[in-house]
Amino acid sequence: MRKAQKRQIEEFTTLLKQAHKEIKRCIETHNTAAAMDLLAQCQEGAVRTGELIEKTEGEDCPAIRLVENYCELVYQIYEELNRGEDGKANNVHKRLHRMLIQVENSIRNDIKVRFEMVFLPYKASMWDSLESVWQAADADPSCDAYVVPIPYYDRNPDGSLGTYHYEGNDLPSYVPTVHYDKYSFEDRKPDAVFIHTPYDNANYVTSIDPRFYSGQLKKHTECLVYIPYYATAGGMSEAQAQCPAYYNADYIIIQAPKYCNFFDQSVPREKLIPLGSPKFDRVIRMCEDPPKPPEEWEEKSAGKKVYFYNTSLQGMLGDTEAFLKKMEYVFRCFRGRDEACLLWRPHPLLESTFRSMRPMYKPIYDALRDEFVNEGAGIYDDTPDIETAIAHSDAYIGDAGTSVTSLFGVAGKPLFILNNYINTPPGEEDWRGEAVNPVFDIWGDDRYQITKNNQLWFSENNDYHYKFYMDLGTGYSSGGYYIKAVEIRDKIYVLPGNAQDFLIIQDKKIRKINLPYKTTQAGAFWSYWYNEKYIFLLPNQYPWLVRIDTITEKISYVDGINQFNVRNVEGERRVGGVCPYGNELVFASPEDDHFLFLDMDTLEGRGLTNGSKCGLGTQGIVPEGDNLWLLPLNGTVLTCWNPKTGEAREYGDLPEGFRSVQWPHNLECEERPFGAMVFSEENGTENIVISPSWGNMYLTLDRETGKMEEWETPLPFQSRGRNGYFTAGGMGGFVVGYSECGKANYRIWYAPERKLYDVNINTKEYREIPIEFDLDELKSHEPGFMEESEWMQYCLNEGAFNSLGDFLDGSVTGNQFDRDRQIKAFSKINANTEGVCGENVYQFVREKTGNLA
Repeated sequence: MRKAQKRQIEEFTTLLKQAHKEIKRCIETHNTAAAMDLLAQCQEGAVRTGELIEKTEGEDCPAIRLVENYCELVYQIYEELNRGEDGKANNVHKRLHRMLIQVENSIRNDIKVRFEMVFLPYKASMWDSLESVWQAADADPSCDAYVVPIPYYDRNPDGSLGTYHYEGNDLPSYVPTVHYDKYSFEDRKPDAVFIHTPYDNANYVTSIDPRFYSGQLKKHTECLVYIPYYATAGGMSEAQAQCPAYYNADYIIIQAPKYCNFFDQSVPREKLIPLGSPKFDRVIRMCEDPPKPPEEWEEKSAGKKVYFYNTSLQGMLGDTEAFLKKMEYVFRCFRGRDEACLLWRPHPLLESTFRSMRPMYKPIYDALRDEFVNEGAGIYDDTPDIETAIAHSDAYIGDAGTSVTSLFGVAGKPLFILNNYINTPPGEEDWRGEAVNPVFDIWGDDRYQITKNNQLWFSENNDYHYKFYMDLGTGYSSGGYYIKAVEIRDKIYVLPGNAQDFLIIQDKKIRKINLPYKTTQAGAFWSYWYNEKYIFLLPNQYPWLVRIDTITEKISYVDGINQFNVRNVEGERRVGGVCPYGNELVFASPEDDHFLFLDMDTLEGRGLTNGSKCGLGTQGIVPEGDNLWLLPLNGTVLTCWNPKTGEAREYGDLPEGFRSVQWPHNLECEERPFGAMVFSEENGTENIVISPSWGNMYLTLDRETGKMEEWETPLPFQSRGRNGYFTAGGMGGFVVGYSECGKANYRIWYAPERKLYDVNINTKEYREIPIEFDLDELKSHEPGFMEESEWMQYCLNEGAFNSLGDFLDGSVTGNQFDRDRQIKAFSKINANTEGVCGENVYQFVREKTGNLA
């Protein structure tokens, strides 16, 4: 019997108890007619109850005989009253009550509740996110589990519903399905409904049939459960923080407790249930006992090591041109390798995403796909079952930002994370593109540099010749945890980027100062500013500006800076400029002409606007005496503003041919045109030179006339790096230290070549300032396979010292692959490592729905 039916019967027996009391009262007050009418109603209800029990439990159910006995007793009492016999009220009540207790006991003990649970997959390739829960429900004799595949549609470019898809026939053959038109939610009212898409109408690529949006489903069930269709190796994208289904679902199953922090605060925490992921269940079980592969796979992989190549949506959308070049490079690397087989599995939505969001690139993708398939270059896997492919693969190669990495991680198979910008084998000097990325010091002290693997390197003579100093102890190979080390008096302060602490080093001993932890994914701090007394950590996703008093080590937190200086503008996170102005720090808004002046000592702030008609956000601020030069985020108008007088002058007379090119998509735009400004005055002649950010040329500015002209650089600069090891978002630009302001000699960082020059902006004389690392020393500190970050538990990253060719050859620089270490690392992101998440989820939901009975 269904829970709702049993509840209906139990509710009726409760009504019978109340009727018995009323019958007693009527007899006591000699209102025989009313008592007889109530007895007739009891008889009628008991008959309907018996019919329901017989329909659901069969005629042999013990409760039916007891209901019949109850009906006979009611009839006897009715006839007694009808004959005018003087019935004793208490006696009548006792007789009815005793019989009803027998009925209730039988209903409670002899009628078992059957649960009905419904699973609604829409893409067959995502069925693994529900399968182990369904298996647990299907194995329970007291549960009726239905799999009802639902249809979905591709989105047209205008957002309307396009091509219809139904993949119910693509589920594994052992999964019985019910067509969605044959299952009525309104009539059946299932106890629990499981879904694996949270988007409802908010998906721009596809949409499930609107009849199955979460709000509609919730109308017909007491327990709506969302299980993510993805698994993650560490973090969650910001797009997953707040989805429509979260607010209609009763429970959201998450991989581990740490993931609670990634959801928006508007999602009630009691909904988030950390029980693991059913996707892990399936991959763990299948890797332990792989199924027989398709015959074609056996032929192509016989005697070879199989490499699973994953092409993800995030990688494609991030930089489509680079993504396609990477595909071509990967295919090229596998040609002629008799010992290796490439198993290529595109994301199930890759082609539809090309159609809807990158249609101009789809012919290139189609040509690459067709060439791979027609040449028989490897295995092209477009089956709905990813776990079969994982079970028959020996290693993973592909993007980091995909749930597939977590499946390989928990299965204990090596992960080689590709860099989509690398599309050539490393040349002799290409390591410089990765190793030489200095963060220059505003006071000219560049003795300390932090490399991409969280190591501190030291140039004793401040001459850019670096030696290994120490590891910073993050335990991760991915850089960005710390962005700069500065020496103040006898202490080295290591300042965080992704980390939420800072380090103080004395005599090569590290002391860590923890800040209050807040969940972030795009970096806690984007930069810093410091002087002899204070260090300011400029927040990106961290909620506060942090000030460190270097004398007392007191830490102060300032609210409101993050919200003012870092904003989401047109779907993009943008950061406004920051600079000192007297004893204040000036923070610019990235979307308008507002500025916040913060006193460094008192931490009191004041707001100003410059009244610019072109105030569309400020990327950089260059101080010059009482003036602040404002470099725009949007538009090509440069502003000179005096906050003391309020005077502002705008300069927008750009030379013909100047343009901004958006990185990485190479689209012409009017964003981020300028990077920095330098000033020189000799013999009464002023020279102002502006370096580009996304702009395509250096400029000179005549302060009086406002005219800008191209400043011919002494070197043939270009705006992009020579190859994928030298990625650059622009030309680079002036490195301005406070000691250089107003002089003719400035340093220029040429980002595409990773070279530093000393240039006289008046004479254009220049010399290169060599930046040196010892190649063998760099290799000796290369991490190889290890814990990569909080977001990727364990892997090897592609680079100049570990190319794709090196990985295929088994020639890894640094730590070699350690399966036990990988499984231990990935246990941090999986609350259940034994493959029984589905059973635990089912028991949890059954208990919760049972309590609702």
